[in-house]
Amino acid sequence: MQIGEYIRRAAHMFGEAPALTEGERTLSYRDFNAATDRLGNALLVEGLVPGDRVGVLLPNGIDCLVAYYALAKSGLVRVSLNVRETNTDHSYKLAESGARGLIHDGTDGFGVPKAYDLDALHRLIDGGHAGPCRVDRDLQAPFRLGFTGGTTGAPKAVTLTTLGETAELSAFLMDLVPDLEPGDRFLHAAPIAHASGAFFLPSLVRGVHQLIMPHFDAAGFVKLADQGRATHTFLVPTMLAMIMEEPALETAALHFKRICYGASPIAPSLLERAMARFGPVFAQTYGQAESPMVITYLGPEDHDRVGSCGRPYTTVDVAIFDEDDNPVPAGERGEIVCRGTQLMARYWNRPEETAKAFRNGWLHTGDIGRMDEDGFVYILDRKNDMLISGGYNVYPREIEDVLLAHEGVVEAAVVGLPDDKWGDRVHAVVAGRPGLDSEAVRLFCRERLAGYKCPKSVEIWDTLPKSGAGKLLRRAVRDQVIATADAAVERKSA
Repeated sequence: MQIGEYIRRAAHMFGEAPALTEGERTLSYRDFNAATDRLGNALLVEGLVPGDRVGVLLPNGIDCLVAYYALAKSGLVRVSLNVRETNTDHSYKLAESGARGLIHDGTDGFGVPKAYDLDALHRLIDGGHAGPCRVDRDLQAPFRLGFTGGTTGAPKAVTLTTLGETAELSAFLMDLVPDLEPGDRFLHAAPIAHASGAFFLPSLVRGVHQLIMPHFDAAGFVKLADQGRATHTFLVPTMLAMIMEEPALETAALHFKRICYGASPIAPSLLERAMARFGPVFAQTYGQAESPMVITYLGPEDHDRVGSCGRPYTTVDVAIFDEDDNPVPAGERGEIVCRGTQLMARYWNRPEETAKAFRNGWLHTGDIGRMDEDGFVYILDRKNDMLISGGYNVYPREIEDVLLAHEGVVEAAVVGLPDDKWGDRVHAVVAGRPGLDSEAVRLFCRERLAGYKCPKSVEIWDTLPKSGAGKLLRRAVRDQVIATADAAVERKSA
């Protein structure tokens, strides 16, 4: 089934019911279907051809979603760009994808042949042909290009298909958010260009009213959740940590039935605090760009399994392999691998890396984890982030969880620094509440970690670097720590 058909069917079923609200602007289901038809038709009249890649660089909002699903209807391939990233990031992704078109917020057309700012976008929507825009594409042809996080190197474009998009939709409705129904309200606070956008279609097909925050801030989230009577949302852990620090949270009247989270690890201490405030409404999803949002999920009923990212989605195979790609027994560490129709087709123009990722028919995630006898998966760390200190394997995430249990710590990153004695010297960088003391944090870890895991040094920063999707960037932390140390050595020797 083509993605555009979901929009047409929703317009038929829910008609004038509100589909999207951004501030004072609301589109009904029928309005949204009409706007995406007109824009899709107009883009084809402009000379774009089905299969062409078109970047969308817009903040969270109705215009962004109209653009996304006009491309879906017209057979064009979406390249989602996050406004929180840099112009260098945008230029790289547009070049990497070979984009012929760009819909942007007016800041820069980046030299793309057919670029449309917001004024031009609105003219296209208003002037486009009102008939159905229906360009069918092969279900395994490119539907959109996503990008890996770039936490260990230059981001790779992943080719995502209509088949994969439908598999993600089915998995969400079957397992993660099966309770969505007309009358519910989904609050989009995280970037729609990233994870929050995955909840658009599940909400649309169930007749949910979707509320959109153009830019996230904790106070605004609490206010909109209260006044908009939001029942569902998706948050990355850093956003949840900020919300938990918001004073207005104490008195807000909230109505959440389900709060989904994912995109990066969550500290057990943060989750415990959040559950005490919101109740047993949390559901975790684990995925990655190559398997968008869908590998395992942890429902509200299983949140007593501290540290688990849940069981495989109903439609996904998951296993733990050793370095020779053999399954390991329950409880043993290895690389998490998966397979299913939700997976990317390939890396864009990178056949060798595609073959490496898909060894023996399984996607190799690069995540180290274990699976218990009940089928629950536990992520221990990224394969590329593991440190070796004094001959021992050290997983930064385990140490970060301990750091985040300290009452003064809000953000934490653990990195390995070159050391003649230890190989990797375990170093922690934290940010948090006023009065945070580095030696007190180190002693806190000493009481809770084996000696070889305990940070040999702790720095306190105002905030830690994050990607446009809100993921903490360990690599950027490490680079900054090393650069600062090198500069200090140069000053001393000068």
